[in-house]
Amino acid sequence: MLFSILEMLFWVGLAGIPGWFLGGALGAVLGALIALLIYGASLLWKLDRLERWLSAPVLRQDPPWSGVWREISVRVQRMLRQQEKLAAVHQKQLQDFLQAIQASPNGVVLLDEQARIEWCNDTAAAHLGLDAQRDRMQHVMHLVRDPVFARYFAQKEHDAEVVIEGRSTSVVNRQKLSVQLHAYGEGRSLVLTRDITAVAQADAMRRDFVANVSHEIRTPLTVLSGFVETLQSIPLSAEETLHYLQLMSAQSDRMQSLVADLLMLSQLEGSQLPGTQEKVSLAALMLQVTTEAQAFSDWMASKGEGPAHQLEFTPVPDVYLLGSRSELLSAVSNLVSNAIRYTPLGGRIQVQWSGTPEVLMFAVKDSGPGIAAEHLPRLSERFYRVDRSRSRETGGTGLGLAITKHVMQRHGGELRIESVVGQGSTFRLVFPNSRVLRQPD
Repeated sequence: MLFSILEMLFWVGLAGIPGWFLGGALGAVLGALIALLIYGASLLWKLDRLERWLSAPVLRQDPPWSGVWREISVRVQRMLRQQEKLAAVHQKQLQDFLQAIQASPNGVVLLDEQARIEWCNDTAAAHLGLDAQRDRMQHVMHLVRDPVFARYFAQKEHDAEVVIEGRSTSVVNRQKLSVQLHAYGEGRSLVLTRDITAVAQADAMRRDFVANVSHEIRTPLTVLSGFVETLQSIPLSAEETLHYLQLMSAQSDRMQSLVADLLMLSQLEGSQLPGTQEKVSLAALMLQVTTEAQAFSDWMASKGEGPAHQLEFTPVPDVYLLGSRSELLSAVSNLVSNAIRYTPLGGRIQVQWSGTPEVLMFAVKDSGPGIAAEHLPRLSERFYRVDRSRSRETGGTGLGLAITKHVMQRHGGELRIESVVGQGSTFRLVFPNSRVLRQPD
Protein backbone atom coordinates (compact mmCIF):
# COMPACT_ATOMS: atom_id res chain seq x y z
CA MET A 1 0.00 0.00 0.00
CA LEU A 2 2.84 2.38 0.87
CA PHE A 3 4.50 1.50 -2.43
CA SER A 4 1.33 2.46 -4.34
CA ILE A 5 1.13 5.82 -2.56
CA LEU A 6 4.77 6.55 -3.28
CA GLU A 7 4.25 5.52 -6.91
CA MET A 8 1.30 7.90 -7.22
CA LEU A 9 3.26 10.80 -5.68
CA PHE A 10 6.17 10.08 -8.00
CA TRP A 11 4.03 10.34 -11.13
CA VAL A 12 2.20 13.44 -9.86
CA GLY A 13 5.48 15.14 -9.03
CA LEU A 14 7.03 14.10 -12.31
CA ALA A 15 4.09 15.59 -14.27
CA GLY A 16 4.24 18.83 -12.24
CA ILE A 17 7.86 19.64 -13.24
CA PRO A 18 7.26 20.33 -16.97
CA GLY A 19 4.05 22.13 -16.06
CA TRP A 20 6.07 24.45 -13.78
CA PHE A 21 8.43 25.35 -16.58
CA LEU A 22 5.60 25.85 -19.08
CA GLY A 23 3.06 27.69 -16.96
CA GLY A 24 4.52 28.35 -13.56
CA ALA A 25 2.64 27.35 -10.48
CA LEU A 26 -0.65 27.03 -12.34
CA GLY A 27 0.96 24.80 -14.92
CA ALA A 28 2.49 22.63 -12.22
CA VAL A 29 -0.93 22.19 -10.60
CA LEU A 30 -2.58 21.35 -13.92
CA GLY A 31 0.17 18.85 -14.77
CA ALA A 32 -0.22 17.22 -11.36
CA LEU A 33 -4.04 17.00 -11.80
CA ILE A 34 -3.67 15.47 -15.25
CA ALA A 35 -1.17 12.92 -13.89
CA LEU A 36 -3.54 12.19 -10.96
CA LEU A 37 -6.46 11.65 -13.35
CA ILE A 38 -4.39 9.32 -15.53
CA TYR A 39 -3.21 7.40 -12.47
CA GLY A 40 -6.80 7.18 -11.16
CA ALA A 41 -8.05 5.90 -14.52
CA SER A 42 -5.26 3.33 -14.56
CA LEU A 43 -6.15 2.30 -10.99
CA LEU A 44 -9.83 1.92 -11.88
CA TRP A 45 -8.92 -0.22 -14.90
CA LYS A 46 -6.74 -2.45 -12.75
CA LEU A 47 -9.50 -2.73 -10.13
CA ASP A 48 -11.95 -3.71 -12.88
CA ARG A 49 -9.55 -6.43 -14.06
CA LEU A 50 -9.18 -7.61 -10.43
CA GLU A 51 -12.94 -7.74 -9.99
CA ARG A 52 -13.42 -9.75 -13.19
CA TRP A 53 -10.62 -12.09 -12.15
CA LEU A 54 -12.17 -12.64 -8.73
CA SER A 55 -15.65 -13.20 -10.16
CA ALA A 56 -14.48 -15.85 -12.64
CA PRO A 57 -15.63 -19.44 -11.89
CA VAL A 58 -12.02 -20.60 -11.82
CA LEU A 59 -9.21 -18.22 -10.92
CA ARG A 60 -6.27 -18.10 -13.28
CA GLN A 61 -3.16 -19.37 -11.57
CA ASP A 62 -0.85 -16.97 -13.48
CA PRO A 63 -2.50 -13.53 -13.89
CA PRO A 64 -0.52 -11.28 -16.30
CA TRP A 65 0.19 -8.68 -13.66
CA SER A 66 3.21 -7.39 -11.81
CA GLY A 67 3.99 -5.49 -8.73
CA VAL A 68 1.44 -5.05 -5.96
CA TRP A 69 -1.39 -6.46 -8.11
CA ARG A 70 0.39 -9.74 -8.55
CA GLU A 71 1.03 -9.81 -4.80
CA ILE A 72 -2.70 -9.26 -4.22
CA SER A 73 -3.60 -12.11 -6.56
CA VAL A 74 -1.09 -14.47 -4.92
CA ARG A 75 -2.42 -13.72 -1.46
CA VAL A 76 -6.03 -14.13 -2.60
CA GLN A 77 -5.17 -17.48 -4.15
CA ARG A 78 -3.39 -18.59 -1.00
CA MET A 79 -6.38 -17.64 1.15
CA LEU A 80 -8.75 -19.45 -1.20
CA ARG A 81 -6.61 -22.60 -1.13
CA GLN A 82 -6.62 -22.50 2.67
CA GLN A 83 -10.39 -22.05 2.72
CA GLU A 84 -10.85 -24.91 0.25
CA LYS A 85 -8.70 -27.22 2.39
CA LEU A 86 -10.61 -26.20 5.51
CA ALA A 87 -13.95 -26.71 3.72
CA ALA A 88 -12.79 -30.14 2.49
CA VAL A 89 -11.84 -31.12 6.05
CA HIS A 90 -15.22 -29.97 7.37
CA GLN A 91 -17.01 -31.76 4.53
CA LYS A 92 -15.11 -34.96 5.31
CA GLN A 93 -16.00 -34.65 9.00
CA LEU A 94 -19.64 -34.05 8.10
CA GLN A 95 -19.71 -37.10 5.81
CA ASP A 96 -18.08 -39.25 8.48
CA PHE A 97 -20.61 -38.00 11.02
CA LEU A 98 -23.54 -38.72 8.69
CA GLN A 99 -22.16 -42.16 7.87
CA ALA A 100 -21.87 -42.92 11.58
CA ILE A 101 -25.49 -41.86 12.13
CA GLN A 102 -26.51 -43.84 9.05
CA ALA A 103 -24.91 -46.96 10.52
CA SER A 104 -26.67 -46.48 13.85
CA PRO A 105 -29.26 -49.14 14.76
CA ASN A 106 -31.46 -46.32 16.01
CA GLY A 107 -33.39 -43.89 13.84
CA VAL A 108 -32.38 -40.21 13.65
CA VAL A 109 -34.50 -37.39 12.16
CA LEU A 110 -33.36 -33.75 12.01
CA LEU A 111 -36.14 -31.14 12.05
CA ASP A 112 -35.85 -27.42 11.32
CA GLU A 113 -37.58 -24.59 13.17
CA GLN A 114 -40.91 -25.39 11.46
CA ALA A 115 -40.64 -29.13 12.28
CA ARG A 116 -39.81 -29.94 8.66
CA ILE A 117 -37.56 -32.91 7.94
CA GLU A 118 -34.08 -31.79 6.96
CA TRP A 119 -32.44 -35.22 7.06
CA CYS A 120 -33.07 -38.73 8.33
CA ASN A 121 -31.12 -41.98 8.26
CA ASP A 122 -32.36 -45.18 6.66
CA THR A 123 -33.30 -46.68 10.04
CA ALA A 124 -35.66 -43.81 10.84
CA ALA A 125 -37.10 -44.02 7.32
CA ALA A 126 -37.88 -47.72 7.85
CA HIS A 127 -39.26 -47.11 11.35
CA LEU A 128 -41.58 -44.24 10.41
CA GLY A 129 -42.33 -45.12 6.79
CA LEU A 130 -40.43 -42.14 5.34
CA ASP A 131 -38.53 -41.59 2.10
CA ALA A 132 -35.20 -39.96 2.90
CA GLN A 133 -35.14 -38.00 -0.38
CA ARG A 134 -38.77 -37.45 -1.30
CA ASP A 135 -39.91 -36.36 2.17
CA ARG A 136 -37.23 -33.74 2.76
CA MET A 137 -38.64 -30.40 3.96
CA GLN A 138 -42.03 -32.01 4.66
CA HIS A 139 -43.66 -31.41 8.02
CA VAL A 140 -43.12 -34.44 10.23
CA MET A 141 -46.73 -34.44 11.47
CA HIS A 142 -47.97 -34.74 7.88
CA LEU A 143 -46.04 -37.99 7.48
CA VAL A 144 -46.13 -39.67 10.93
CA ARG A 145 -49.86 -39.96 11.43
CA ASP A 146 -49.99 -41.56 14.83
CA PRO A 147 -52.31 -40.09 17.50
CA VAL A 148 -49.91 -41.02 20.30
CA PHE A 149 -47.04 -39.29 18.52
CA ALA A 150 -49.26 -36.27 17.74
CA ARG A 151 -50.13 -35.79 21.41
CA TYR A 152 -46.51 -36.27 22.39
CA PHE A 153 -45.27 -33.80 19.76
CA ALA A 154 -47.77 -31.17 20.95
CA GLN A 155 -46.42 -31.27 24.50
CA LYS A 156 -44.09 -28.55 25.70
CA GLU A 157 -41.81 -30.94 27.55
CA HIS A 158 -40.35 -34.10 26.04
CA ASP A 159 -38.34 -35.48 28.96
CA ALA A 160 -39.68 -39.02 28.54
CA GLU A 161 -40.02 -41.29 25.54
CA VAL A 162 -43.26 -42.51 24.02
CA VAL A 163 -44.08 -45.89 22.46
CA ILE A 164 -45.86 -45.98 19.10
CA GLU A 165 -46.67 -48.55 16.45
CA GLY A 166 -44.03 -48.98 13.75
CA ARG A 167 -44.57 -49.28 10.02
CA SER A 168 -43.71 -52.99 9.86
CA THR A 169 -45.75 -54.98 7.34
CA SER A 170 -45.83 -58.07 9.54
CA VAL A 171 -49.25 -58.85 10.95
CA VAL A 172 -48.01 -61.43 13.45
CA ASN A 173 -45.26 -59.38 15.07
CA ARG A 174 -46.38 -55.77 15.39
CA GLN A 175 -43.40 -53.46 15.57
CA LYS A 176 -43.05 -51.27 18.66
CA LEU A 177 -41.01 -48.07 18.52
CA SER A 178 -39.65 -45.89 21.29
CA VAL A 179 -39.64 -42.24 20.14
CA GLN A 180 -38.17 -39.23 21.93
CA LEU A 181 -37.83 -35.61 20.88
CA HIS A 182 -34.76 -33.53 21.79
CA ALA A 183 -34.40 -29.77 21.24
CA TYR A 184 -31.11 -28.39 19.94
CA GLY A 185 -29.75 -25.29 18.26
CA GLU A 186 -32.12 -22.39 17.65
CA GLY A 187 -35.56 -23.97 17.56
CA ARG A 188 -34.45 -27.18 15.88
CA SER A 189 -35.38 -30.69 17.03
CA LEU A 190 -33.89 -34.16 16.94
CA VAL A 191 -36.18 -37.21 16.80
CA LEU A 192 -34.68 -40.49 17.98
CA THR A 193 -36.44 -43.80 17.28
CA ARG A 194 -35.59 -47.22 18.70
CA ASP A 195 -37.05 -50.61 17.84
CA ILE A 196 -38.19 -52.15 21.13
CA THR A 197 -40.23 -54.97 19.59
CA ALA A 198 -37.93 -57.64 21.04
CA VAL A 199 -37.99 -55.93 24.44
CA ALA A 200 -41.78 -55.73 24.38
CA GLN A 201 -42.04 -59.37 23.35
CA ALA A 202 -39.61 -60.41 26.08
CA ASP A 203 -41.61 -58.46 28.63
CA ALA A 204 -44.83 -60.07 27.41
CA MET A 205 -43.19 -63.51 27.56
CA ARG A 206 -42.03 -62.80 31.10
CA ARG A 207 -45.55 -61.82 32.16
CA ASP A 208 -47.01 -64.87 30.42
CA PHE A 209 -44.38 -67.10 31.99
CA VAL A 210 -45.12 -65.84 35.51
CA ALA A 211 -48.86 -66.15 34.89
CA ASN A 212 -48.50 -69.68 33.50
CA VAL A 213 -46.26 -70.85 36.33
CA SER A 214 -48.64 -69.39 38.86
CA HIS A 215 -51.59 -71.08 37.17
CA GLU A 216 -49.86 -74.45 36.81
CA ILE A 217 -48.82 -74.50 40.46
CA ARG A 218 -52.09 -73.08 41.80
CA THR A 219 -54.18 -75.88 40.27
CA PRO A 220 -52.54 -78.80 42.10
CA LEU A 221 -52.20 -76.71 45.25
CA THR A 222 -55.92 -76.05 45.19
CA VAL A 223 -56.59 -79.75 44.82
CA LEU A 224 -54.18 -80.63 47.63
CA SER A 225 -55.69 -77.97 49.87
CA GLY A 226 -59.18 -79.35 49.24
CA PHE A 227 -58.13 -82.92 49.99
CA VAL A 228 -56.32 -81.87 53.18
CA GLU A 229 -59.39 -79.97 54.34
CA THR A 230 -61.55 -83.00 53.57
CA LEU A 231 -59.27 -85.32 55.55
CA GLN A 232 -59.25 -82.90 58.47
CA SER A 233 -62.96 -82.21 58.65
CA ILE A 234 -64.73 -85.39 57.50
CA PRO A 235 -64.29 -88.84 59.06
CA LEU A 236 -63.39 -91.27 56.27
CA SER A 237 -62.91 -94.97 56.02
CA ALA A 238 -59.46 -96.42 55.45
CA GLU A 239 -60.28 -97.09 51.80
CA GLU A 240 -61.49 -93.54 51.23
CA THR A 241 -58.47 -92.10 53.02
CA LEU A 242 -56.13 -94.17 50.83
CA HIS A 243 -57.95 -92.95 47.72
CA TYR A 244 -57.57 -89.31 48.72
CA LEU A 245 -53.91 -89.82 49.59
CA GLN A 246 -53.28 -91.33 46.17
CA LEU A 247 -54.89 -88.33 44.52
CA MET A 248 -52.80 -86.01 46.67
CA SER A 249 -49.68 -87.94 45.72
CA ALA A 250 -50.51 -87.54 42.02
CA GLN A 251 -50.87 -83.76 42.44
CA SER A 252 -47.63 -83.64 44.39
CA ASP A 253 -45.86 -85.56 41.62
CA ARG A 254 -47.26 -83.10 39.11
CA MET A 255 -45.82 -80.14 41.02
CA GLN A 256 -42.48 -81.90 41.38
CA SER A 257 -42.39 -82.51 37.63
CA LEU A 258 -43.15 -78.86 36.97
CA VAL A 259 -40.45 -77.65 39.37
CA ALA A 260 -37.95 -80.12 37.90
CA ASP A 261 -38.65 -78.88 34.36
CA LEU A 262 -38.36 -75.25 35.47
CA LEU A 263 -35.01 -76.00 37.10
CA MET A 264 -33.87 -77.79 33.96
CA LEU A 265 -34.75 -74.76 31.81
CA SER A 266 -32.97 -72.45 34.22
CA GLN A 267 -29.84 -74.60 34.11
CA LEU A 268 -29.90 -74.79 30.32
CA GLU A 269 -30.15 -71.01 29.97
CA GLY A 270 -27.56 -70.17 32.61
CA SER A 271 -24.84 -72.78 32.10
CA GLN A 272 -22.01 -73.01 29.60
CA LEU A 273 -22.45 -74.90 26.36
CA PRO A 274 -21.68 -78.62 26.67
CA GLY A 275 -18.25 -79.63 25.46
CA THR A 276 -17.23 -82.58 23.35
CA GLN A 277 -15.26 -84.41 26.01
CA GLU A 278 -18.12 -86.58 27.29
CA LYS A 279 -19.01 -89.52 25.01
CA VAL A 280 -22.61 -90.70 25.32
CA SER A 281 -23.30 -94.23 24.12
CA LEU A 282 -26.37 -94.17 21.91
CA ALA A 283 -27.16 -97.80 22.69
CA ALA A 284 -27.09 -97.25 26.46
CA LEU A 285 -29.08 -94.04 26.13
CA MET A 286 -31.82 -95.71 24.10
CA LEU A 287 -31.96 -98.70 26.45
CA GLN A 288 -33.04 -96.35 29.24
CA VAL A 289 -35.44 -94.48 26.97
CA THR A 290 -37.03 -97.74 25.77
CA THR A 291 -37.52 -99.04 29.32
CA GLU A 292 -39.10 -95.79 30.52
CA ALA A 293 -41.31 -95.54 27.42
CA GLN A 294 -42.68 -99.06 27.84
CA ALA A 295 -43.39 -98.42 31.53
CA PHE A 296 -45.14 -95.14 30.71
CA SER A 297 -47.26 -96.76 28.00
CA ASP A 298 -48.27 -99.58 30.37
CA TRP A 299 -49.22 -97.01 33.01
CA MET A 300 -51.31 -95.13 30.45
CA ALA A 301 -53.05 -98.38 29.52
CA SER A 302 -53.77 -99.17 33.18
CA LYS A 303 -55.36 -95.75 33.67
CA GLY A 304 -57.50 -95.93 30.55
CA GLU A 305 -59.55 -98.43 28.65
CA GLY A 306 -57.54 -99.92 25.84
CA PRO A 307 -54.35 -101.76 24.94
CA ALA A 308 -50.90 -100.33 25.36
CA HIS A 309 -49.27 -98.46 22.47
CA GLN A 310 -47.47 -100.26 19.69
CA LEU A 311 -43.92 -99.11 20.36
CA GLU A 312 -41.48 -99.83 17.54
CA PHE A 313 -37.79 -99.13 18.21
CA THR A 314 -35.48 -99.71 15.26
CA PRO A 315 -31.88 -100.91 15.86
CA VAL A 316 -29.62 -98.21 17.24
CA PRO A 317 -26.45 -97.38 15.27
CA ASP A 318 -23.16 -98.04 17.05
CA VAL A 319 -22.17 -94.40 17.49
CA TYR A 320 -21.53 -91.98 20.32
CA LEU A 321 -22.89 -88.49 20.85
CA LEU A 322 -20.56 -85.82 22.22
CA GLY A 323 -22.26 -83.68 24.82
CA SER A 324 -24.18 -83.76 28.07
CA ARG A 325 -25.80 -87.12 28.72
CA SER A 326 -28.48 -85.72 31.03
CA GLU A 327 -29.50 -83.10 28.47
CA LEU A 328 -29.53 -85.54 25.56
CA LEU A 329 -31.55 -88.04 27.58
CA SER A 330 -34.05 -85.32 28.44
CA ALA A 331 -34.44 -84.25 24.79
CA VAL A 332 -34.88 -87.78 23.44
CA SER A 333 -37.17 -89.01 26.22
CA ASN A 334 -39.35 -85.88 25.98
CA LEU A 335 -40.21 -86.66 22.35
CA VAL A 336 -40.98 -90.32 23.10
CA SER A 337 -43.07 -89.56 26.20
CA ASN A 338 -44.97 -86.82 24.33
CA ALA A 339 -45.82 -89.29 21.57
CA ILE A 340 -47.14 -91.75 24.14
CA ARG A 341 -49.00 -89.01 26.00
CA TYR A 342 -50.85 -87.62 22.98
CA THR A 343 -51.39 -90.81 20.97
CA PRO A 344 -54.57 -92.75 21.76
CA LEU A 345 -54.17 -96.16 23.41
CA GLY A 346 -53.33 -98.86 20.92
CA GLY A 347 -51.79 -96.31 18.55
CA ARG A 348 -48.52 -96.87 16.74
CA ILE A 349 -45.30 -95.05 17.67
CA GLN A 350 -42.12 -95.51 15.63
CA VAL A 351 -38.73 -94.49 17.03
CA GLN A 352 -35.82 -94.45 14.63
CA TRP A 353 -32.21 -93.29 14.31
CA SER A 354 -30.78 -92.58 10.88
CA GLY A 355 -27.74 -90.80 9.60
CA THR A 356 -25.91 -89.27 6.67
CA PRO A 357 -22.27 -88.19 6.38
CA GLU A 358 -23.38 -84.71 7.50
CA VAL A 359 -25.96 -85.30 10.26
CA LEU A 360 -27.41 -87.85 12.66
CA MET A 361 -31.19 -87.79 12.97
CA PHE A 362 -33.57 -89.07 15.64
CA ALA A 363 -37.25 -89.34 14.64
CA VAL A 364 -40.41 -90.15 16.58
CA LYS A 365 -43.48 -90.75 14.42
CA ASP A 366 -46.92 -91.32 15.97
CA SER A 367 -50.41 -92.12 14.71
CA GLY A 368 -52.05 -89.51 16.92
CA PRO A 369 -54.64 -86.89 15.95
CA GLY A 370 -52.05 -84.58 14.41
CA ILE A 371 -51.54 -80.87 14.94
CA ALA A 372 -52.93 -78.00 12.88
CA ALA A 373 -50.38 -75.98 10.92
CA GLU A 374 -51.03 -72.74 12.83
CA HIS A 375 -49.83 -74.36 16.07
CA LEU A 376 -46.54 -75.78 14.78
CA PRO A 377 -44.39 -72.59 15.04
CA ARG A 378 -45.37 -72.16 18.71
CA LEU A 379 -45.13 -75.73 19.96
CA SER A 380 -41.68 -75.18 21.50
CA GLU A 381 -42.81 -72.14 23.50
CA ARG A 382 -43.04 -72.56 27.23
CA PHE A 383 -46.43 -73.75 28.45
CA TYR A 384 -47.91 -73.64 24.96
CA ARG A 385 -50.50 -76.37 24.54
CA VAL A 386 -52.74 -77.25 21.65
CA ASP A 387 -55.21 -78.96 23.99
CA ARG A 388 -54.81 -77.86 27.60
CA SER A 389 -57.31 -80.30 29.06
CA ARG A 390 -55.70 -83.27 27.29
CA SER A 391 -52.18 -82.40 28.51
CA ARG A 392 -53.31 -81.93 32.10
CA GLU A 393 -55.07 -85.27 32.08
CA THR A 394 -51.86 -87.00 31.01
CA GLY A 395 -49.58 -85.06 33.34
CA GLY A 396 -47.80 -82.80 30.87
CA THR A 397 -46.12 -79.65 32.18
CA GLY A 398 -45.99 -77.75 28.87
CA LEU A 399 -42.19 -77.40 29.08
CA GLY A 400 -40.96 -80.60 27.41
CA LEU A 401 -40.55 -79.25 23.88
CA ALA A 402 -39.07 -75.99 25.19
CA ILE A 403 -36.42 -78.03 27.01
CA THR A 404 -35.80 -80.16 23.92
CA LYS A 405 -35.33 -77.08 21.73
CA HIS A 406 -32.85 -75.56 24.20
CA VAL A 407 -30.89 -78.82 24.40
CA MET A 408 -30.62 -79.03 20.62
CA GLN A 409 -29.51 -75.42 20.31
CA ARG A 410 -26.83 -76.02 22.94
CA HIS A 411 -25.56 -79.03 20.95
CA GLY A 412 -25.60 -77.21 17.61
CA GLY A 413 -28.64 -79.12 16.34
CA GLU A 414 -32.29 -78.34 15.74
CA LEU A 415 -35.79 -79.58 16.46
CA ARG A 416 -38.03 -80.17 13.44
CA ILE A 417 -41.77 -80.78 13.61
CA GLU A 418 -44.07 -82.11 10.89
CA SER A 419 -47.74 -82.84 11.42
CA VAL A 420 -51.00 -83.19 9.53
CA VAL A 421 -54.36 -83.26 11.25
CA GLY A 422 -55.71 -86.79 11.22
CA GLN A 423 -52.40 -88.31 10.03
CA GLY A 424 -50.16 -88.07 13.08
CA SER A 425 -46.97 -86.15 13.80
CA THR A 426 -43.23 -86.59 13.34
CA PHE A 427 -40.70 -84.95 15.64
CA ARG A 428 -37.03 -84.99 14.63
CA LEU A 429 -33.77 -84.13 16.36
CA VAL A 430 -30.97 -83.30 13.94
CA PHE A 431 -27.42 -83.49 15.31
CA PRO A 432 -24.47 -82.07 13.38
CA ASN A 433 -21.66 -84.41 12.43
CA SER A 434 -19.35 -82.55 14.82
CA ARG A 435 -21.36 -84.04 17.71
CA VAL A 436 -21.21 -87.62 16.38
CA LEU A 437 -18.36 -90.04 17.06
CA ARG A 438 -18.75 -92.98 14.70
CA GLN A 439 -15.49 -94.71 15.64
CA PRO A 440 -14.75 -94.10 19.32
CA ASP A 441 -11.19 -94.21 20.58
